[in-house]
Amino acid sequence: MERSSRSRPARRPGFQVGRVFGVPLYLNASILLLALLIIVLYGELAGQRLQLSPAGGYLVGAGFVVTLLGSVLAHELGHALTARHFGIGVRGITLELLGGYTEMDRDAPSPRVDLLVSLAGPAVSAVLGVAAVAAVLALPDRTVADQLAFQLAASNIIVALFNILPGLPLDGGRALRAVLWALTRDRHRATEVAGWTGRIVAVGTALAVVLLYAIDVLSLLALPLTALVALTLWHGAGQSIRLSRISRRLPLVDLARLARPTLVVPSGTPLAEAQRRGTEAEATTSHPVALLVADSAGRPVAVVDPAAAAAVPPERRPWLAVDMVARSVGELPRMPVATSGEQVLETVQAHPGAQYLVTAGEDVVGILHIADLAQLLEPHRKMNT
Repeated sequence: MERSSRSRPARRPGFQVGRVFGVPLYLNASILLLALLIIVLYGELAGQRLQLSPAGGYLVGAGFVVTLLGSVLAHELGHALTARHFGIGVRGITLELLGGYTEMDRDAPSPRVDLLVSLAGPAVSAVLGVAAVAAVLALPDRTVADQLAFQLAASNIIVALFNILPGLPLDGGRALRAVLWALTRDRHRATEVAGWTGRIVAVGTALAVVLLYAIDVLSLLALPLTALVALTLWHGAGQSIRLSRISRRLPLVDLARLARPTLVVPSGTPLAEAQRRGTEAEATTSHPVALLVADSAGRPVAVVDPAAAAAVPPERRPWLAVDMVARSVGELPRMPVATSGEQVLETVQAHPGAQYLVTAGEDVVGILHIADLAQLLEPHRKMNT
């Protein structure tokens, strides 16, 4: 799978282990659980089939872990190198419990590129699967090499087939989105449709898991992992639907109108007095204001944190300086007032926080509150103010 920069996690869950073709490679801690499960479960199966000692079976299981991770990495490199071929930057590849994902710094510029990048990963898995099938046919039966080749063939073919199912966040869902994008000329609508299709795939996967367990194809030990796959698909599809709706509203972001105007209060002003002045200003402007703390020279030095101010008991507010519930302007990210909606979202993702300085040149002209932005982008979602 691949993700654009808009959908990347705020903090990367994993540690870097190196670079492959210049692409940073990360391992998620959950990969250790996957390795343990495969070594134990497959190691016992291989040991029985090949009549090996327990230690020998576990070594075969460890070998399968290495080949499986190599296959997943090759799949993700298919996405990464194809994206880079079309000028899309690749931030890294992360391997985790349920496979892996490639993180790119922007979305594909056209449906054609989106389609090619999406299908590159499954194509690599299919080629590896076919090559492993040929190896199985050529190798002697009931040997370690034969067992590893068989598992490599099965895993790559399953990954290729499963990933081309037409629903986000799977690669087939991105391919479906590319086709719908080309037909409708509306990327956001195409993403939403592919996301709902992904939810159908998730439900179908859950039902298939139940059915396979009922007819004794899946063991009880395999049930939680396959059920986790279905839940992950449902969550990923929901995130895609949400992102498409947010993206559709990004052109509405206008910092000149969305940012709260500032009311300057001198450093040392009691919190109660600063709040009183803010209430008066809000009654005049009919718009929430942000309290900006200025030094003796009139230079803005801090912004009052509404959450910190609200946490102060009312009886203490007349005796507490407003500075005590304010954050230094140097700690807050800045956005020029002409910043586009897409750039605002990228800044928020790169620097998560509750407040952002909106500037015109060197002057602070307003404060963007994340709750105001969230309310604009997701008006039907309950937000804390």
